Amino acid sequence: MRFVPQIAVIVGAAVLIAGCKAEGDQAKRPSSPRPVLSLVAKAASDRDSGFAGTVEPRYQTERGFRVLGRVVGRNVDVGDVVKPGQRLAQLDPFILNLAVRASEADLTKARAQLSNASAAEARATALLGRQVVNQADFDTAQQAREAAAAAVKQSEAALAKAQEQRSYATLTADIDGVVTSIDAEVGQTVSPGKKVMTLARTDAREAVVDLPDSVTRALVIGAPFQVALQADPSITTTGKVREIAPQADAATRSRRVRITLDRVVDAFRLGATITVRPVSLSSSAIEIPVSALLERDGSARVWVVDAAAKTVRTVPVQVAVREGDVVRLAGGIEIGARIVVAGVNSLTEGQVVEIDQELPQ
Repeated sequence: MRFVPQIAVIVGAAVLIAGCKAEGDQAKRPSSPRPVLSLVAKAASDRDSGFAGTVEPRYQTERGFRVLGRVVGRNVDVGDVVKPGQRLAQLDPFILNLAVRASEADLTKARAQLSNASAAEARATALLGRQVVNQADFDTAQQAREAAAAAVKQSEAALAKAQEQRSYATLTADIDGVVTSIDAEVGQTVSPGKKVMTLARTDAREAVVDLPDSVTRALVIGAPFQVALQADPSITTTGKVREIAPQADAATRSRRVRITLDRVVDAFRLGATITVRPVSLSSSAIEIPVSALLERDGSARVWVVDAAAKTVRTVPVQVAVREGDVVRLAGGIEIGARIVVAGVNSLTEGQVVEIDQELPQ
């Protein structure tokens, strides 16, 4: 009976050794491949990569009268093409004509006074030579003549000002352009500086479009764009970014971008609806689901599947545009690369995967 405890100890040790051996075998056994959803990267579709905008003039002028008055004539309508110096509108010149006539009368009076003062000075000069008048009387006559001459200059300046004011009664064009808006009608009294109409130059046009912040973040001044007419997409031209709004719209979170057209085509009339597309979003760009994007440490990556080794590895990519559940890449992977599109945050470098599951293209 004394051998019973020893037998129990031997049996327990054997069981323990067997358990450790089983655990070691399980640790050495390779893990099973993890099933993943994947797809083959394809080129971005052009049909929905454009943004709608309108054609607007780069330069436009708001024309208004410089004097107060009542509009008695308007010579152009919206859409009319005008030349420099062409009459656009007319104020009632009656009050301005009266001011000119009053200035002319003041000038005539001043010239008469100058004539009398000059004659008086000449007489005083002659009498002073014969010592009939003293020096004080001569100085007084000379001063009167100089004051009369100054009054003549003042009256001439007042007449020139009145004539200039009268010329303001006629509103003329200062550029070659087209009338885009009318803001005053015949019979209306307008104040100085009030906008009466707007003229737009037709030689320099630009595309104006509101772009999402995800697009404008990658834009710089001078970035190239493709511009197509929505009414006829076969009519196209190119342009470069001239201006990017510094502040996004509070409601839409988009920024207004102005693109100067490189070539002015007659079909791109002012107000025409166009589609603009960044050149970087051409057919060479790659479109992937947003779920395939792995963002860590401020950089964007995707998991690329090695079909031969059946493993995955991360590759850094450059994001061009985010549009809802789609991301357009400007570089990083090639068209045809197989990428993981689900569970990207739980994979590890070199992990063995099962690529039987594939999303429909």
